[in-house]
Amino acid sequence: MQKIKLLFKIGYAYHKAAFDPIIDLLLNNPKYDVRFSLDMEKVKYFGIEFPYRHAIIDQWKKLGYRFTKETSGFDIVIAGDTLRNAEAYGKTLLIFLNHGTGIKNILYRNLAKAKGHKYQIFVEGEHRVSSLQNSPHLGQSEVHLIGLPKLDYYFTHKYQRVEVLAKLGLNPNKQTVLFAPTYKPTCIYAIKDDIFTQTTAYNLIIKLHPYSWMGKYAPHKQHRIFERRVKRYNHAVLLPFSEFSILPYYVASDVIISEASSTVFDYIAFNKFGIVYDLGCDKLKHSDGQPLLEIDNREFLAGAFPHIQSGKQLPEAIQQALNPTSQMIAKANEYRSSFFYGLDGKASQRFVAKMEQLYQEGGHENGA
Repeated sequence: MQKIKLLFKIGYAYHKAAFDPIIDLLLNNPKYDVRFSLDMEKVKYFGIEFPYRHAIIDQWKKLGYRFTKETSGFDIVIAGDTLRNAEAYGKTLLIFLNHGTGIKNILYRNLAKAKGHKYQIFVEGEHRVSSLQNSPHLGQSEVHLIGLPKLDYYFTHKYQRVEVLAKLGLNPNKQTVLFAPTYKPTCIYAIKDDIFTQTTAYNLIIKLHPYSWMGKYAPHKQHRIFERRVKRYNHAVLLPFSEFSILPYYVASDVIISEASSTVFDYIAFNKFGIVYDLGCDKLKHSDGQPLLEIDNREFLAGAFPHIQSGKQLPEAIQQALNPTSQMIAKANEYRSSFFYGLDGKASQRFVAKMEQLYQEGGHENGA
């Protein structure tokens, strides 16, 4: 039997977390010849970009990952973003599985640049289905509702709270706050001191966006701010750049704090509550004048997650998130049913089943 040649186009190493449960299903499946591409990783110092190869790549190779620079000749290509050179991949079943969901509008902007290419877009919930189908940029691409595969590890209990906290040297008897800001638009500068001083009654885990470490799309000062401060606080841990997956820390935490990151979007899936730091969204624009966010973050998850405008409000907001009212719970349930489908640990299985159906139906003849 001829194997199906499949490429995971990872892009940046941190994108792989979105694929991991699917990789588990396919890597050693005898029906597939699986390869990986990782060609966008760069860091920037003194205004100059340098190719970057993280040591974790060697660990992946030991697990059987085979990397390639080839683009053509694959039956299926799975990407975490739209491709800048989709034509180079030829006639293939071109699958887009967003590496980070949430309220940023980058997905729709990228689709606008991808006209003429047909993506099979796999999405997490009815909200995304509706947003894409009503978007003027969908083009000939198709949308498939399967849930969010990267969350499967949460629902299959791959990670254990006590073990994660012990590995970090944190007290498992204390409740844990996860601070996961994005790099742009960000609350990093506004909350850089209060995130430490206002959380001393809890464990604090800080998980920065990978771009906050790379100096390319955000300045290096974003990680240096926390590297300097975390040394003074025994209750806090700054996760290193090499910690690409946030899933273990979803499990270990009781509350999340963010602003427009996909992490706060994901967190509604877990029947846990978080805190949204409000931004001046009317001022948040791309260089072409288009808004950065699909949803004004001051309205996002309103009624379910507490919103703050100052780090000094953190103690009260954390208590609200830890002790949600019946009204907050009801509102969170509404958001969850709109944003997510499944939440049963089987999204990756649905992904593979739908992918194989599309391949057998000849979708691989219409990729580009």
